[in-house]
Amino acid sequence: MDTNGAVDVAVVGAGAAGLACALDLAAAGRRVRLLEASDGVGGRMRTDLRDGFRLDRGFQVFNTSYPQVRRRLDLRPLRLRPFTPGFLLAGPAGHRRVADPLRRPDLAGDLLTGRTVPPRDAAALAALTVRDALLPAALLRHGRDVPAAVALRAAGVSRTTVDGVLRPFLSGVFLEDGLATSSRVLHLYWRSLVRGTLALPAAGIGAVPRALATLLPPGTLELDARAAEVHRDGVVLADGREVAARCVVVATEAAAAAALLPGLPVPETRSVTTFYHVAERSPLAEPTLLVDAAGRLLNSVVLSEVVPGCAPRGLSLVSTSVLGTTAEEGPVRARLAELYSCDTSDWHPLAAYRIPGALPAMPAPHPLTRTARWAPGRYVCGDHRATGSVQGALASGARAAREVLADLATGPDRRGPGR
Repeated sequence: MDTNGAVDVAVVGAGAAGLACALDLAAAGRRVRLLEASDGVGGRMRTDLRDGFRLDRGFQVFNTSYPQVRRRLDLRPLRLRPFTPGFLLAGPAGHRRVADPLRRPDLAGDLLTGRTVPPRDAAALAALTVRDALLPAALLRHGRDVPAAVALRAAGVSRTTVDGVLRPFLSGVFLEDGLATSSRVLHLYWRSLVRGTLALPAAGIGAVPRALATLLPPGTLELDARAAEVHRDGVVLADGREVAARCVVVATEAAAAAALLPGLPVPETRSVTTFYHVAERSPLAEPTLLVDAAGRLLNSVVLSEVVPGCAPRGLSLVSTSVLGTTAEEGPVRARLAELYSCDTSDWHPLAAYRIPGALPAMPAPHPLTRTARWAPGRYVCGDHRATGSVQGALASGARAAREVLADLATGPDRRGPGR
């Protein structure tokens, strides 16, 4: 390739990590080309329009407390619609509510009276919550790393509450039902849960990456530009075109990154299927997450109660997630009838999103961040290099930008491989 007219950096993939990386490189004055294989930005954070319904590609929530989010975005244009703080646990005893007594004391009766968890466990959870909310994040990141189940028991929470209340809820967060996820990841998530608000943009989760993309310099982003090969001098696209660049950052999901960067380790991932149903009447007239205590489903929510504009007037949109990618719609709808205590036979199945690599697995011990350096002039970033969250993806992209800038400043001979 002729590198005389090259950009400084080509970034492959316009998900959250690639957008953050490109934005930081451009802000530092570098010439950047952001290459996206699909017809829009966002990666897994996309929203589809179908028959008047707005469908996120899998169940999504947006946490306002993430530092990278607060640094990069003005949240007001997103018109965020909040979920109820807490969740409803659906089981043989009906619905038991787990609510934040500080934010919603009117909903905390089940928790404060011991109907949801025994008073001793409530006190242990309160102490854990205060600790995670008030300690500096750096201390949480460098604490002893054990499986989440071990950490919760060590915090004084009984096995009954861990297995019967926390495991069903956290299975939907980490997409694994063994609570093997790193305790460092657990504590950082709990901190973000307490300090922020879980919400959805009025236009769907895809509004978040679109807002980031509007901050790019004109001409930076190229859609429908699939990378076929990466080497030290740039990127070869699937249509044969060449993008010359001094450095290349691969910001795709892990398997696609490994195809472009041979030898890159591909971590184990967690899979999920999200079903969308249309109901003529809302089965739960509040914007609250419903959690299956038995674990047959992960969770369900009437999205049109959270964001009324996601469904045509007079109809309700229900989102339900299940571990793995093999679940069938019929048994899921039958289970929803039990959880919502209503007839679901007339619910219309609208869509099913089967997502094989929805999150990276994060078992203890888990490194919360990894270097972006892979080989001279080649870098990699994404949530698989950090934590499985919007914060992790954005932070990984930011780290890649910092390392690229440092290496460009010292010259190509100083760029070394990293693992």
